[in-house]
Amino acid sequence: MNIHQFKYVLALAECRHFENAADKCCITQSTLSTMISKFEEEVGIMVFDRKKKPVEITTEGALILEQLKKITKEIEQLSEITKEIKGEVSGNLTLSVIPTVAPGLLPLFLTDFAKKFPSLNIDIQEQTTEEIMRQIKSRDLDIGIVSIPLNDKDLREIHLYDEPFVFYDTTSLNTNKVNAKELDVSNICLLDEGHCMRAQILELCNLHKKRLNYGANFKYNAGSIDSLMRFVKANKASTLLPYLSATDLSETETQHIHEFENPMPFRSIGIVVHRHFVKHQVLEALKSEILNKVSPLLLQTELEGQKLSPI
Repeated sequence: MNIHQFKYVLALAECRHFENAADKCCITQSTLSTMISKFEEEVGIMVFDRKKKPVEITTEGALILEQLKKITKEIEQLSEITKEIKGEVSGNLTLSVIPTVAPGLLPLFLTDFAKKFPSLNIDIQEQTTEEIMRQIKSRDLDIGIVSIPLNDKDLREIHLYDEPFVFYDTTSLNTNKVNAKELDVSNICLLDEGHCMRAQILELCNLHKKRLNYGANFKYNAGSIDSLMRFVKANKASTLLPYLSATDLSETETQHIHEFENPMPFRSIGIVVHRHFVKHQVLEALKSEILNKVSPLLLQTELEGQKLSPI
């Protein structure tokens, strides 16, 4: 058996269709079928049930596939290590950012970062913290940008910056700061379950024990910052926003922003990678690019307030 067979098996497991898997591997369908059959003969296990349409993975085959994924990832790591030693930055990089960070952060650094590495193909997406952690552990994702700490032994965390929260209230103008303990949360709107910012706001405002009143016979949990803001403005409600997401508001909207008195609630944003991640040059460049763009925008005050946990 060889690495090519491993890739063919994994391609069929992903596509569940011989023709599509063959196209993905840039070989003929007959070659793919023959190589996979030889692999199954060598290991003495049927990985796929070819009688089913689409092709199904057998129970035993699922165990084999998990091991093949680990092996191919280790081989890819070897290739990345050699590139790192030679000072080469090329290939593919997958980057995932949580939805409450992405809109405010990605436009600041992504274009300039990509220009520095023209031979690097960067695939960016938005995902929840839970999904980012899962994909980094399975080695399907290279880098995540999330709210930390996650306190997971399989992940390495790199602190980037601390970001304060601000209070957005459509019913009042920005004439004074607000106290987190005295905050009126009767009409506050939140993101949907699964977003770490929801957990942070629940922690800050102790909302588990309070009843929210939307002035209507429905409850709305938004899936993104944009959806949240649209609902808040349409229903004369309020919410908490990360500081960077508030920097893009219009002059009229900014009048409804209230900063918090000390102790100011904030979250820590960081990079997370697998503990065996080897693209160190890219990692350092990413950290530097983000800090150069973000630092001038953040409040130039030392945050001694309440650090909110993402979990």
